[in-house]
Amino acid sequence: MNLALSVGGHIGEIDKACRPLLNEGNDADEDAQTQMFFESWCELAETLVELANEDEAAGRPRSAGAKLARATAYYQTAERMQARTFAPRRAAYAASLASFDRHLELTRSPAQKVEVPFGAESLPGILIRPPATARRTPCVIFWNGLDSTKEQIFGTGVAQELLARGIGSLIVDTPGSGEALRLRNLTASVATESWATACVDFLEDQPDIDPQLIGLVAWSLGGYYGPRATAFEPRLSFGVAWGSNYDWGQVQQQRLANQGDRPVPHYWDHVQWVWGCDNLDDFIELSESINLRGVADKISVPYLVVHGEHDRQIDVGYAHQLYADLTSSPAPALKIFGDREGGVEHCSVDNMLVVRDYICDWIDLTLASLEDTAHPSRQGVA
Repeated sequence: MNLALSVGGHIGEIDKACRPLLNEGNDADEDAQTQMFFESWCELAETLVELANEDEAAGRPRSAGAKLARATAYYQTAERMQARTFAPRRAAYAASLASFDRHLELTRSPAQKVEVPFGAESLPGILIRPPATARRTPCVIFWNGLDSTKEQIFGTGVAQELLARGIGSLIVDTPGSGEALRLRNLTASVATESWATACVDFLEDQPDIDPQLIGLVAWSLGGYYGPRATAFEPRLSFGVAWGSNYDWGQVQQQRLANQGDRPVPHYWDHVQWVWGCDNLDDFIELSESINLRGVADKISVPYLVVHGEHDRQIDVGYAHQLYADLTSSPAPALKIFGDREGGVEHCSVDNMLVVRDYICDWIDLTLASLEDTAHPSRQGVA
């Protein structure tokens, strides 16, 4: 529920979707309850689409667009909880994409849908460009985690915060997530630097993006994906791990041992889908290589690790391990969010705003120092 709020949901609407579930289906099994959750959230999203259509017909495009943004969040909240074989989730996901696209159109957003060439395929993305200036602008690449999407990252407002600072964003559904997985059957891989190479190649082709000032931020499982890519793609200028997944494979092995075959509904089936594994044994064997040992010490650019003190999915100790290994970074940084500030849970879903803003501030300050090195002729120029 906190994630739905953090990516654009409203508490009154979320309460409307959840309240009926408190008393219904108590005697049903977990799969039936999960389907009830799906139906309730989809009903909320569908109502918002209907209301948005009414707004648009009445000449209220921005109001319509705002409702469609929330519909996107609710469709995806419903969809991500279901088994991959649950056929209705496909329609819900398609509806979320349609709602999001219409939201961009109606609000005249500076964001545009793009395709990032990736071998014989492409990765779907959202590119947000600052207004044109005489100078090429920096850009931040954003990646998902295990089961989040580019629309959810967009919904946090992080790209909009960077835009206000004159920094562009490229938010990408990487293999194993979002459209790349659901519509293109692209599964995750250990060597995530190939994804970064594709993203940087794409940005270098954009005439308004500064190729010397491109960074990478990734959250949740992206706390493995991002550091790995930053270690091996030399054109990245800085990076942020929004939650450290220093040894995700170890976390999976512990989860299987401690929580068994259903830590949450459909979990093991989902991770096998993400990683393209045929069975759980193959996935567990693959997971042993999903760690940053012998990798993080190769990161040679400024790097920030942020983590919640009470993260119950990925222990805060992994953040300290990643930070300790940043021995080649010229400017390593670690920020642990505690009770006073908030942002203590996994990827700060209890208070994403405070962590989002911290990351944007760090990027802004880091880019100021990097620009002096990348473009020394600009020093002292207003």
